[in-house]
Amino acid sequence: MKRFITLFVLLLFASTAAAAGTKITYQVNGQPYEGYYTSPASGAPLVILIHDWDGLTDYEIKRADMLATMGYAVFAADLFGAGVRPTEVKDKRQHTGELYKDREKMRALLDGALKQAAQQGADTANAVAMGYCFGGAAVLELARSGADLKGFVTFHGGLKTPEGQDYSRTKGRLLILHGTADTAITMDQFATLADELEAQGVSHEMITYGGAPHAFTVFGSDRYREDADKKSWKRFAEFLSAALN
Repeated sequence: MKRFITLFVLLLFASTAAAAGTKITYQVNGQPYEGYYTSPASGAPLVILIHDWDGLTDYEIKRADMLATMGYAVFAADLFGAGVRPTEVKDKRQHTGELYKDREKMRALLDGALKQAAQQGADTANAVAMGYCFGGAAVLELARSGADLKGFVTFHGGLKTPEGQDYSRTKGRLLILHGTADTAITMDQFATLADELEAQGVSHEMITYGGAPHAFTVFGSDRYREDADKKSWKRFAEFLSAALN
């Protein structure tokens, strides 16, 4: 009976933490954006979460709530703009392409997300950034910018380094979680990034999951691979525990 009561309390706490999240409208350079913030307690370590190429959707909110139940505050940023949640491939390519071509804007949006998280009371001095697909590429942009974070994590993220950039200013460690069967972001790109990080002396860990295609963590999609998703999330949880106070 005691075991049942304990389990019930834990589940109640988890649902309460997840329910505490709120959508946050904020501005970067005079333009409106809509993020999502959740925190289980004051002073909780922070995770900055960057969305995939379809914008900040229920998927990222679910992941944010999962992290909240683990004891982390989460600010899920919006890099596209309030109400901009593309559903057509051509529109997704347009919005991501604009930011890939304008790295200064991408960095300004990432910095704006960090500032907004701080305004919500989050501890940005005790933080890790993570992202999915396009969001993973954005997280690596943040790492190259010299952002003073404790870690940077990508799930099946873009790995190419833009011309003229490198990891010489990177602070914190990197965790790259990738699918070996990813045809969009090849193992050649994975290996090139490993060489770049090693050459710059950046602390890093890079893991591939056999049979996992691009977007292997996306629940309900035909690319979802449960084994790779669970293993990568477990490693991510271990990384957060080691990196954050």
